[in-house]
Amino acid sequence: MTVPRIAVVSGAARGIGAGVAKRLAADGFAVAVVDLDEPACKPVVEEIEATGGRALGVGADVSDDQSVQATVNRIAEELGTPTVLVNNAGILRDNLLFKMSAGDWDAVMNVHLRGSFLMSRAVQGYMTKAGWGRIVNLSSTSALGNRGQANYAAAKAGLQGFTKTLAIELGKFGVTANAIAPGFIETEMTKATAERIGVPFEEFKNTAAAQIPVARTGTPEDIAHAVSFFVSEGAGFVSGQVLYVAGGPKT
Repeated sequence: MTVPRIAVVSGAARGIGAGVAKRLAADGFAVAVVDLDEPACKPVVEEIEATGGRALGVGADVSDDQSVQATVNRIAEELGTPTVLVNNAGILRDNLLFKMSAGDWDAVMNVHLRGSFLMSRAVQGYMTKAGWGRIVNLSSTSALGNRGQANYAAAKAGLQGFTKTLAIELGKFGVTANAIAPGFIETEMTKATAERIGVPFEEFKNTAAAQIPVARTGTPEDIAHAVSFFVSEGAGFVSGQVLYVAGGPKT
């Protein structure tokens, strides 16, 4: 049986998600570019199509059950049976614990954890029927703890436990689940962090690079390369793993 090569990438209008979507298209997948704002997906879709690939931009709130189900149904109808899912959608609501509102806690948990749960639950049925699937969840080095990110760190650590559980439950159906934990990656999100703390982005990057063994900060392409490995045919015996893509060891 030929397995459909259809990938779904959430939070794919920019940053890491856009890099992953373009890499998977280059690897031969038709890609559903999913983001909260559907028009924002258009540049990524057009870039994929310009290089001969197939892509579909879809607007979705990954924290909303009905929105997720409608999105996955549309992808299945317009692109084909999804067999790869990359849960990348995420937001930041940073603050020290005593300043953090319950709303900021809930917002981060809803997008990162609830969103990954809803998307995985919606897609796994297609994967198990196909007898093949790949789920990749985007965690973070912040899962190890990071000042001002109690919500984000908890969500990213939770994704690691979620990933390992999916690997246990879905393995017998030919579905693997792995997580990637990026370090400092040059994206709009890290630029926004630099702006929030009042530091020029180049200075922000240089300070980070000085603490990274490979002496540079990461790019979306670094993460996309790791995703490409996890979703490959040859990675079928790798499941339940957390790969830190951070330019050096993390413990």
